[in-house]
Amino acid sequence: MHTRPKTAAIAIDVAESSNRAEALVCMFVLALLITLLSSVAFDRVASAAEPLDTSGRHPLYYKSLPPGAVWQSPAAVTMQQGTFQPVAFSGPAGTKFSLPLAGSHSEEEPDLMAGLMVGAVYRFRITGIPNAIGAELYPTVELIGRIYPPRGLETLYPIPINLSESDLQEALDGNLVTRVVYLEDPQTAIPLAQQRTESRPIDIPLDQDALATADSFGRPVAIVRLGSKSPPRNPSLSSQFYFGFPAWAPIYKPEPMPETP
Repeated sequence: MHTRPKTAAIAIDVAESSNRAEALVCMFVLALLITLLSSVAFDRVASAAEPLDTSGRHPLYYKSLPPGAVWQSPAAVTMQQGTFQPVAFSGPAGTKFSLPLAGSHSEEEPDLMAGLMVGAVYRFRITGIPNAIGAELYPTVELIGRIYPPRGLETLYPIPINLSESDLQEALDGNLVTRVVYLEDPQTAIPLAQQRTESRPIDIPLDQDALATADSFGRPVAIVRLGSKSPPRNPSLSSQFYFGFPAWAPIYKPEPMPETP
């Protein structure tokens, strides 16, 4: 005695084998049609949820690349290397920033702004760190892109390098802090105004690629690596420590006009 198997959704009872074969073909065609319709619907939803084309981003960049290696990849040939991009540094109250200049450093400023070359790596100095008297840090900033403000307003829209007190403390404790600065996607950006010295950092797990995460939110333009390295005692090693002393352009702030009585 044979029992007919039961199905959860569709049961087909035919007496002739030929009719059963035709029924199976009809089921296959119906299932294929449903699959195709489902795929089309999914593609439409995915394309509607994707605000920008993700091709041509930074697929060859990953977090383990050392400073300067980004420009050795084939993806870098399409970018404008050698362009000076205004960059503004800021941090907790009391901190000061300076860039290498003629074997020493430029004048320390709490809100340093300078034109840095796209594609170069700069090692700058941080002093006046809160709760760390006499301590100094020498992070690096690598420009992997630029922004395009209206002509003549470049210094009003610099790339902001904002470091928090927790970032500085992590570096003093011997840890490596990596910050990727990105230009927000205008279609998904948070519609909240903020000052140049303000930032909304996104902390991610150690096993997550910061560049890939920044790519998902917009267009990365700078990588800041903050560690506990200090200048070498041997002067012959200074050029290597400062990545060959790339040129930078000082940006002077206009003096405020005196008030007339």
